[in-house]
Parts: sequence; C-alpha cells; structure tokens
Amino acid sequence: MPYVVTRSCCADASCVLACPVNCIHPAPGEPGFGTAEMLYVDPRTCVDCGACTTACPVDALKPHTALAPGELPFLELNASYYKENPHDDRAPMYVLPRQRTLAAGELSVAVVGAGPAGLFAADELLRHPGVRVTVFDRLPTPYGLARAGVAPDHQDTKQVTELFRAIESQPGFRYRLGVEVGTDLTHADLLRTHHAVIYAVGAATDKRLGIEGEDLPGSVSATEFVAWYNGHPDHADTVYRLDTARAVVVGNGNVALDVARILTADPEALARTDISDRALAALRASRVREVVLLGRRGPAQAAFTVPELLALSALDDVDVTVEGWPADLPIDPTRAAHADDPAGAGVGVGVGEKIRLLAQLAARTPVEGRRRITLRFLAAPARLTGDERVRALEITPTELHTDADGTVRARPAGPVETLETGLVLRSVGYRARPVPGLPFDERTATVPHDGGRVEPGVYVAGWIKRGPTGFIGTNKTCAQETVESLLDDFAAGRLAQPEAGADMAPGALGLEEWRAIDRTERAAGESQGRPRVKLTDLGALRRAAAASTAPAAPVRA
Repeated sequence: MPYVVTRSCCADASCVLACPVNCIHPAPGEPGFGTAEMLYVDPRTCVDCGACTTACPVDALKPHTALAPGELPFLELNASYYKENPHDDRAPMYVLPRQRTLAAGELSVAVVGAGPAGLFAADELLRHPGVRVTVFDRLPTPYGLARAGVAPDHQDTKQVTELFRAIESQPGFRYRLGVEVGTDLTHADLLRTHHAVIYAVGAATDKRLGIEGEDLPGSVSATEFVAWYNGHPDHADTVYRLDTARAVVVGNGNVALDVARILTADPEALARTDISDRALAALRASRVREVVLLGRRGPAQAAFTVPELLALSALDDVDVTVEGWPADLPIDPTRAAHADDPAGAGVGVGVGEKIRLLAQLAARTPVEGRRRITLRFLAAPARLTGDERVRALEITPTELHTDADGTVRARPAGPVETLETGLVLRSVGYRARPVPGLPFDERTATVPHDGGRVEPGVYVAGWIKRGPTGFIGTNKTCAQETVESLLDDFAAGRLAQPEAGADMAPGALGLEEWRAIDRTERAAGESQGRPRVKLTDLGALRRAAAASTAPAAPVRA
C-alpha cells in the first residue's frame, strides 16, 4: 500500500479533493464522513502520487515505507475498511458548497468560542465574500481544546493549529480575546451589534460518578487534570498529589488513555513537549507506577478510538495489560477481528480492529519493574473510601445485558473488590453549561436547535449543539450545517440590521496580540528544544500580548 492514514484526522477533505483516483473514503457526501474515526486509503487503487500527503494540513498521511513500527497496524486497518466497504463504483461524491456573494461588509457575525468549532464556523462564513466575523473567547489565547486538551505527547495532532492559523489570517476575520460573554458583554450586546451570533462554547465541565466519597481529596476530574498538564490558566496553580503507587481512571475514552499515558510517561520525554512546566515538575517527583482504567462494559463497547489504542500499544517503556476479558470473546488475535460482541451485534471494521488489538495486549507477558497501564473491563466504581483523602476505590464486577432497543448496559454481577489508591480521576464524559439568554436541555446538556438554528439570528455549533461527540474534524461538517442555516435566514431577510457603535470591549486582545503571545512562547521553547513554553498566568499572557508592536522577549510564566 503506497499511502496510509495514521490517525484521527481533521476531516477537512483536502486529501479527498487532491486524490486524482478517488481512493480516500468516506468522502464528503458519503455515510460516515465527519463521524468516522478516520479516513481510509484504498490499497487497490492508490497510485502513489503523493498528492494526498501534500494536501493534508495535519500530516496524517504517510507512505508505507515511512511508517514507524507502532504505525504498521494502520496498513491492515486501511485494507480492512475496503473489505467491508469496497466503493467499487469509484464515483466521486464530493459536492462543493455553494458560494453566496454578498456586498462587502454586508453580513457581520459574532462567534463565541475560539476553539475548533468556532474557528471552523468562521472559516465556513468567510468562504462567502462580504462576510465579516469577530471571534470572542474568554481566554487570551485561541484554539480551545486543540491547545489545552490534546495531550502534549501528541504534537502531531496539534498540527491542526496550522490550519487554524490560516483561518485567522483571512480578510474579514477579527479576534476579541480575553472577553467573557455574559460578564464583559451580554448576549443582547452581541445581537445588537451583529446580524447573527454563533455560540461554539463547547462543554466545559465533566460528568459526575454519583457515588459515595466522590468529593474526597484525591478524587478529581480528568477534564481539570488535562487542563492542568496542558497549562490552562484556570488550572495552572492546582496541586495534585502524585505520591501514590496506583492511580485509577474511571472511563476508557481517549481522554482516559491520554491521562494514563501522561501519568506513566518518562518525564524526560515529556520535557521535549509543550507540557506545563509546573506539571512536568510534579511528574518528575511522581510515585505513580500503575494506572488502572475502569470500563463498566466490555472491549467491544470501549469508547477509545483505534488510533489512540495503537498509540498505547506502541509504548516501549510501559506495560499495557488487559483484565476483565469476556468469556465469549476469543483471545486469539487472529479470530478477534471477526468476533461478535457480547450483545450479539456484528462488529464493524473499527470495533473488530479494537478487539484484535486488545486481544494482543491481553496475551502479552508483563515485564517486571516497568510502569504499567491496566485496561480493566466489566468493572464499575461503587464507593470511594478514606479519611482526609482517598485511600481506596471499591469496584463491582459487571455483566452485559441488551435492552429492547439494542442498547448494551452493564449490571452489577459480583462481590465488591477494593483497589488501594490515592488518586481517582473520573473521565466519563463532558457536559456543557447553560448559555445565558439561550434555552437549555438539561437532559442532553445542549441548546435545542434546528440545523444549528436556535432562532433567526442565534445559532450553535460544536458540543453545545450536538453534545460531546466526534473528533476535531467533526466540527467542520457541524459548522457547515449551522452556517447554511444562518445564510438561509440572511437571504430570507430574517436577520435584524445591527447598530453601529463603539467597541464594547476595549481591553480585548486581537490577532496581533495573540501572535505576540505565540512568538514569545515559541521563542522560549526554541531555547529548550521544545515546540513552545506555554505562559500559564493571565498576567504573563497580557504582558506578552503588549509586546505586539515590539520584538518578542521571554516573559516569566
């Protein structure tokens, strides 16, 4: 196979458009585009031209000769997709979105949130001449979870920020950073001064476990822990006690795997990344030797993606083991890819590959003395115990049952077991907060909408719209739908004419100020052989921004 996709990608379809033989799927317009874990290159029809890898903004495509040992399973993964989805017609299905021509400056839109969802929405708007977009964010820095959520040892994933840099450089784009909508500005302020407002505020909080002892010191949110090691200003000064031999992560999604990798990583390897300096110092002194990831259900229902599991299985200095393997799943890796899950439903390419990889891990023999990550399935948290801090987590074995609607659920199925630990991190999902001035569905933690339209003039995109699902690239197709609704309303005359007025946020930072911060961080990183040294203090960020008209100089974090 000449070229291979090697990770969950940005889904901006650059590679699909560049491919002269239409061998990359699912493509825009096909089922699965924007929601699939990744795209796949058909090994039968790829002509080795290299156009896809040149077009890819995040370097997700590689020639097969350049694959690292840990990436070799992507060869079979790409081939397996086409065994299930042959695409024999080879008919291109991509349809260019229609471009609407507007008078210069005719449409003004405020986007609240400078993360991937907000920036993809801005990009979709700016594809239409005559649109002006102002992107607001509470923090002095943009990019949201791409900056403060992606693990520091996944620098390749962070290359999506180069795509964001191109978006923010377009004519008609403007930042207003360091401005909190709801405090510094109101929803009414934005509506009064823009034709429309798109909220792309994400899901800022995490879900609770709802068990006894959850509020003990040492029981923490994985969401906040990730923000801490990524240098988010809200959590830069948080102190986590890593003086326990075992940490437990409740959940087995991609964030849970990230946390487990960081807790067991060699600090010297992390020192070459953009991890927070405070977090790096804490990890250097850490006593954590084992991280247990608990999943209530079985391997077939695990929430992590195949690329993330491959990254975990490729670790050469950490043992990865599997416990709680269901008796009705084969342990033989050659059979696992074609196994059915315990609920009786057929396993697709992604799930089949996941089971095969897990079966390989389950068959490994641990090496004594290594740090260890244990993936434990069919186990649910029951109670946290301790006095002044967490001392143990009680867990209950589970078994799977299928509801009438096909949903696979875990039910308690055995006596309680106790795991000694001083650190428990919950990683069972994100949850959005209500947006002042907008309706809110407490059950789904989303803003009710129709195609992204809350009402004419008010729209949503990203997790506040659809819930915490998908990948960075999923936000592109989500933004396309929302922007189409907005433009339809504008064309139909349903948007109010904005008032002209003075800047309502005179202390806000613009693009040049953000670029000054970026230069300062990169310059500090260059001297240490790192991508950047993040400024984690709001004051330091403001001081760096003030140097936007002067040469960059190091600023103390």
